[in-house]
Amino acid sequence: MPRRARLSIAGIPWHIVQRGNNHAPCFFDTQDYFTYLQYLTQYSGELDCAIHAYVLMTNHVHLLLTPATVEGPARLMKHVGQRYVQHINKRHARSGTLWQGRFHSCLTQTEHYVLCCYRYIELNPVRAGMVAHPREYRWSSYRCNAEGNANPLITPQGEFLQLGLSADERRSAYRELFEVSPTADRLEEIRLATAGNTALGSAKFQMDVARALGRRATRREPGRPRHDNGADDRQEE
Repeated sequence: MPRRARLSIAGIPWHIVQRGNNHAPCFFDTQDYFTYLQYLTQYSGELDCAIHAYVLMTNHVHLLLTPATVEGPARLMKHVGQRYVQHINKRHARSGTLWQGRFHSCLTQTEHYVLCCYRYIELNPVRAGMVAHPREYRWSSYRCNAEGNANPLITPQGEFLQLGLSADERRSAYRELFEVSPTADRLEEIRLATAGNTALGSAKFQMDVARALGRRATRREPGRPRHDNGADDRQEE
């Protein structure tokens, strides 16, 4: 059965998840994290994909980005993934598959949802029990978005910029968002939309995406059991 074509629209934020094969680690030491971010910085610039938030977990990666072209995200993940696998195989004397097939993604409505995706991504290490606060996790965009640490990879998304008139105001307002975690229902909504390659947002947003692409943008059977078994919940999603 042919796989479902990915929802792809330029100028709309994407939430992307790339997992290690069979939930196995894809980062083994500090140099691996640095190398992945180096490739991500290089190719996101070359392919006009603005990165707003990220987290590199032990066995998977989350990105929030806005592409300037329809094909940008797929090309970005292909180039970064291939270069990174070459690095891993050479450095750690290994061979074989590192990534678990194609990456998962969803188109994300800007209003009410983008900032939730920011938090969803940067709170992953907290939900996984790895740290008590997102600032304690080195391999995410939190310290840049919330505390102003320089990071050439990050481009603020429009909703982030509306948090305040100055950089200090925006960072303060952003930190306040983390005082309350997204609800369980919203977390599940993000997970299901990303795993199912659907549009994350209101019914109107989903309808607009469907009309623009001429195809369904929601889950066919909302009550249908999930295909992933949550095996890596301890390292979050």
